[in-house]
Amino acid sequence: MHFSNELIIEQGMHTLSTSEHDCLARIDPAPMLDQVLAWSAINTGTRNLDGLARQADVLAEAFAALPGDVELEEAAPVEAVAADGRAVAIAHGRNLVLRVRPQANRRYLLTGHMDTVFPIDHPFQTTRWLDAETLNGPGVADMKGGIAVILAALLAFEQSPAATGVGYDVLLNADEETGSLSSAPLIARLAAGKAAALTYEPSARPDGTLAGARAGSGNYSVIITGRSAHAGRNPEEGRNAIVAAADLVLRLKGLENAGITVNPARIEGGSANNVVPDHAIVRFNIRPRAVEAADAFAAALPILIAAIETAHGVSIHVHGGISRPPKPLTPEAEGLFGLVRDCGAALGQTIAWQSTGGVCDGNNIAACGVPVVDTMGVRGGAIHSTDEFLIVPSLAERARLSALVLHRLSGGE
Repeated sequence: MHFSNELIIEQGMHTLSTSEHDCLARIDPAPMLDQVLAWSAINTGTRNLDGLARQADVLAEAFAALPGDVELEEAAPVEAVAADGRAVAIAHGRNLVLRVRPQANRRYLLTGHMDTVFPIDHPFQTTRWLDAETLNGPGVADMKGGIAVILAALLAFEQSPAATGVGYDVLLNADEETGSLSSAPLIARLAAGKAAALTYEPSARPDGTLAGARAGSGNYSVIITGRSAHAGRNPEEGRNAIVAAADLVLRLKGLENAGITVNPARIEGGSANNVVPDHAIVRFNIRPRAVEAADAFAAALPILIAAIETAHGVSIHVHGGISRPPKPLTPEAEGLFGLVRDCGAALGQTIAWQSTGGVCDGNNIAACGVPVVDTMGVRGGAIHSTDEFLIVPSLAERARLSALVLHRLSGGE
């Protein structure tokens, strides 16, 4: 079968064909739950490289059940600014990549992440049942449950006659929770030329609502170097980096408007009370809602920095930038959302979507010009907290949704 890279979407596809019934009947929720329980027992905080390596090996074995080649790809180099202003290398875990039928003219990208926000020394390390259908535990929704959905959906899709004419890549990265800085080049490389993408973050709301348009995100560390002096004898000879930092924070907030939020998160530095401080770091995050807002901030920041340098006699170095571009709801993306909605209707699931200020790898994929739905994972909630929960019946529910979406994207009934 041969297709163009335009989405194949039929209107009114609200019922299931015989072949679709046969394909979806292969999805068994029992192994999916077993996988979530086993995988969530492995601590995979982004900085726990040993845990991530163990998880990657376990996932490589699980995804070997699919046709294609599984590889573990090294992370790209990433630097961060230490408290003393030095740029230091930050190590990240390897990323799992599965390539199936790479020669196919029409291919998709499915992405998830194996890391969580809970480090190895965090007290939240085990699962427990809240009721007969609700599981509490680290990463059960975000997103070990989502990874189980990917695997089950693809195993079912491979039984569809439509699967033989298309191909796909699966990426499970190890640094999504810290911005995917070390996997961003790999995401861009895998997204290139794809007809569509699905990302398995948990649903935006426990009822299954998807995230539609997303704001972007950028993280910055601004290093301010002043001049030290005695606070009593000759303070006029000093150049106070902390005062400059405080001024910078206030001026940054002045750049905030309806199109962008600015969150100054931390000021580091200073010295003894009798010393004019010569060092400070301002760390802040921005959330532009559109590309135009991001561009406007990028143009305004150097002007603001120059004004601070002039006003306080300090020198400033800016580290960082926008790592997640804004993700608008383009006509192509709306078409993909419409297909997901129609597939949900055929399965008795009501699918809606809403804009959100949160970010994920879907932002990176959309920036490559690929339509993406990035909350195809489980229903759950309270992610990034010790109250994180998974609604267990949604494992099979979302796997069926994805398998049907892939089937119909690929020319199935």
